Amino acid sequence: MYEKSIERLNQAVGEELAAVHQYMYFHFRLDDQGYDLLAALFKKTAIEEMIHIERIADRILFLKGDVKLVAADEARQIHDVNEMLDFACRSESKAMQMYNQMAVECGADADSATKKLFESLVEDEERHFSQFDNEMDQLKKFGENYLALQSIERSKATYMNPINRGSEQNP
Repeated sequence: MYEKSIERLNQAVGEELAAVHQYMYFHFRLDDQGYDLLAALFKKTAIEEMIHIERIADRILFLKGDVKLVAADEARQIHDVNEMLDFACRSESKAMQMYNQMAVECGADADSATKKLFESLVEDEERHFSQFDNEMDQLKKFGENYLALQSIERSKATYMNPINRGSEQNP
């Protein structure tokens, strides 16, 4: 009875898994470069995408389906911060469109609970888009200085702490 909904939900799981992988890759790269604020944003967003997977999986199981944990795409090895943010904005925009379409389709199939789930995911993806878009605006406005300030803040936090003086920080 809910085969189409289960199929849509599993497609969403795949897209969310791909987002988690990509955003964690960005987090690792940015953290390594000392860009703590952007690294934290990508990590936080990846965690929110994991929560999406959990909510979607709960719905699949409720509908007596099987959760397919297969990422829709592999993480791309993007190193440039502007390209990372651009990719994230495009990904969130794509997700908003996909979830809107899935909500409409589930409504047409008389599955209002799954429709509501997809509608709530649209709201989260809109917020993610807005956060990444704001960061892109900041980077355009302030240029490389924006990134340098993040790196300087990490250095200050690390080396101005009396406990860390005289000892190197090793990962």
